[in-house]
Amino acid sequence: MAVNIYDDINKLESTFRSTEEFEKLEAAVESVKADNEANELFKSFRDLQISLQQKQSQGEEISEEEMMSAQETAQAAQQNPKILAMLEAEMGLSQMIEEVNRVLIKPVQSLYESM
Repeated sequence: MAVNIYDDINKLESTFRSTEEFEKLEAAVESVKADNEANELFKSFRDLQISLQQKQSQGEEISEEEMMSAQETAQAAQQNPKILAMLEAEMGLSQMIEEVNRVLIKPVQSLYESM
């Protein structure tokens, strides 16, 4: 009998959206979006991160000036209480996702450990 794991994954997604961790992040994102200054600051921070990651992945050199700008933008973002709350909520959610990944990978690990 074939198993359709996607039914379970879709159920897990629904459960995931109902967790306290997800709801905290959702509320924190809404709080940032409602504050024009915080929203613009976060967009600038995110765009800069993406730009630097693209450069790195393409093997391009990141200048000292770009690194300084990135650090200044990150510091400014983290000093904003709404952005900080959002980043902290995201970390809580990430921990839950990591735990789910650990549980999902256990069967594969046990296969290799049995060798």
